[in-house]
Amino acid sequence: MHNELCPCGSQHSYSDCCEPIHKDLRSAQSAESLMRARYSAFTKGLVDFLYDSFHPSTRRFQNKRDIQLWATQSKWMQLEIVKASQHTVEFRAHYLNNDLEVEVHHEKSNFKQVQDIWYYIDGKLV
Repeated sequence: MHNELCPCGSQHSYSDCCEPIHKDLRSAQSAESLMRARYSAFTKGLVDFLYDSFHPSTRRFQNKRDIQLWATQSKWMQLEIVKASQHTVEFRAHYLNNDLEVEVHHEKSNFKQVQDIWYYIDGKLV
């Protein structure tokens, strides 16, 4: 399955898109590329990556168990990038909840680059 399409919807293969970022955060070239990698990490249950991609100032407020529950109890269907700028990404993540109802997580996320590494700071529901 080396050529599977990336879950982030880029139409690139996972190995050419989000996988390098999952292996090394420094591979994210922009806020949007990190956002896409975070979405893909949710689809693959990569809890450590999700935790580590939080900016150090907000990481301590995160709980790996909560991240894992949301990642694994939701069936992630589609990522839609609404608008991206240098430090913000507005997106809609479509998923099925526990009751198999379609839900949309619509968020405007803030990112910050520190020593050439992009981090997720926080997001506001839209």
